[in-house]
Amino acid sequence: MSLQRIVRVSLEHPTSAVCVAGVETLVDIYGSVPEGTEMFEVYGTPGVDIYVSPSMERARERADTRRWHFDTGLEIIVVMNSPSNDLNDSHVQISYHSSHEPLPLAYAVLYLTCVDIALDCDRNCEGRQSRSFVDKRDWVWGPGGYGAILLVNCDRDDLNCYNQDNCDRHVHCLRDLEDMSVMVLRTQGPAALFDDHKLILHTSSYDAKWARVFHACGPKDSCEAYRHVLGRDKVSYEVPRFHGDEEHFFVEGLSFPDASFTGLVSFHVTLLDDSNEDFSESPIFTDTVVFRVAPWIMTPSTLPPLEVYVCRVRNNKGFVDAVAELARKAGCKLTICPQNENRNDRWIQDEMELGYVQAPHKTFPVVFDSPRNGELQDFPYKRILGPDFGYVTREPQDSSVSGLDSFGNLEVSPPVVANGKEYPLGRILIGGNLPGSSGRRVTQVVRDFLYAQRVQPPVELFVDWLAVGHVDEFLSFVPAPDEKGFRMLLASPSACFKLFQEKQKWGHGGALLFKGVVGDKPVNTISINQVLSNASLISYNKSVQSCIDWNREVLKRELGLTERDIIDIPQLFKTERRKAVAFFPDLVNMLVLGKHLGIPKPFGPVINGRCCLEEKVRSLLEPLGLHCTFIDDFTPYHMLHGEVHCGTNVRRQPFSFKWWNMVP
Repeated sequence: MSLQRIVRVSLEHPTSAVCVAGVETLVDIYGSVPEGTEMFEVYGTPGVDIYVSPSMERARERADTRRWHFDTGLEIIVVMNSPSNDLNDSHVQISYHSSHEPLPLAYAVLYLTCVDIALDCDRNCEGRQSRSFVDKRDWVWGPGGYGAILLVNCDRDDLNCYNQDNCDRHVHCLRDLEDMSVMVLRTQGPAALFDDHKLILHTSSYDAKWARVFHACGPKDSCEAYRHVLGRDKVSYEVPRFHGDEEHFFVEGLSFPDASFTGLVSFHVTLLDDSNEDFSESPIFTDTVVFRVAPWIMTPSTLPPLEVYVCRVRNNKGFVDAVAELARKAGCKLTICPQNENRNDRWIQDEMELGYVQAPHKTFPVVFDSPRNGELQDFPYKRILGPDFGYVTREPQDSSVSGLDSFGNLEVSPPVVANGKEYPLGRILIGGNLPGSSGRRVTQVVRDFLYAQRVQPPVELFVDWLAVGHVDEFLSFVPAPDEKGFRMLLASPSACFKLFQEKQKWGHGGALLFKGVVGDKPVNTISINQVLSNASLISYNKSVQSCIDWNREVLKRELGLTERDIIDIPQLFKTERRKAVAFFPDLVNMLVLGKHLGIPKPFGPVINGRCCLEEKVRSLLEPLGLHCTFIDDFTPYHMLHGEVHCGTNVRRQPFSFKWWNMVP
């Protein structure tokens, strides 16, 4: 229980006070005391509980059990648990006594009116209002925690509007209310009390930047009934007295957690005493609730797919057809961005990342639009943003955007346990430079955003050795039917040289790479013997392997992986402008749709009628119950330094685990 204001009693005339149900009121009996007072007694009418606290060391006792020695260190505490029916319908009486007088020296009477005031919301994350006692001023993580959750209302439920729902002060359609959290103000007590008392709903100017509140003031089937009362430039609102004990408010988030915003927003309701014309309004009681804005959550490739995105451009019809067939096998919806919208920008993975937000009452996907701003830059806002599909972006004020800010450089692991800590939603993986070096990094505003979400703590990997510089160029995750639930795939020059050496040993050194490639430009074939005799290629790939191995150790440490959790996929790289690009189509840069994998067709050496690279990948992945489909992306993607994963994107099912049950 929290302590209310101090109320002083007087001998000259009866005193009246307002108390709030369940809240302690401290009664001061020392301001007006008859001369000679040695003891006192205190009694209350039924429904008034009175306690005396002799000192900090001794527990409080019920006041009506005995006569008390008068001591200025005593505290008298009054509690009422039920609201009054009428003004001043309860009272406390104090009688002052002397050992020299048989009758009380004097009496003081404190008349009480009890009102029940509570600002409630879904504190227990169970989709309902709960009034069980918790400290509503706190927000506590974990399965035993509590605190209300607020969604950023970043979708567009009214298709007649261009902007997101939280961009203005209006409710444009009733469906918009489903994305908001309900806050209920409950009041019980004599209606006459509010003739000279006020209820003020308020927040701080800081918190007003992050959330907006609407008051349901009329017929609930009309958008006009929802009045904007708090948020942005509005920090307080006098709640009008309607007929009823409950007032409903709808709260929407305006921004995700970020470097300047922890994600916590507080709202308060204060009962003000306005009964004294000669004195300013005085606060009697304040109740507080705290919301946490739900984080943006990424989905790993091991979660079930729902929808696949791909761009149709001038020369990729066969690729689009192959992706469409894979989506059909996986039971996914397929969305094709036409050429007149993508303007020949095929890198839909780089343009956006598809995640979601979740509260007990609502879950919906949210697209994170990258700051790369290629020809696809309008697609996420104009084509994906819509009813129950939100949008967020972060762009730097300066020109600090690099290739690393494309979202092929933004991945997330499956759930892991590392160094004794659980990460039930996995960990975000982003690429940058080596610690302490001056190479490329993801722009600060994107990193700030990712770290501020807290539920998928990022791991920064070393990718500056790559020409494009994306984590999806050397790693991916696939589902596995065991307790671990996944395997991490790493590109491996060492595994590729080992495979080629085995084939050479068995007399297949003359088998050719790139045989059968069809495209606008001829591609020179190269034999296994030529690859294994190319000293500069071997030396360069040893350097590449050392970079991948550095990341391997980071990933093992930060994701809690062992060698059994990692599969090495044969892959070679070559140098362009002192950076690495894939020598043949990058096999780990794949599309994962449940058990169906869309893997770049490597056009590796054909031995006994079969590509030995494809056969090796099948032997590694098919024992996991996975189905490998090799997709020809050579001309429309590989020749432009991208592959299947770069040219596709996937919306996936959210985690079954609820983010508020974790402890960051």
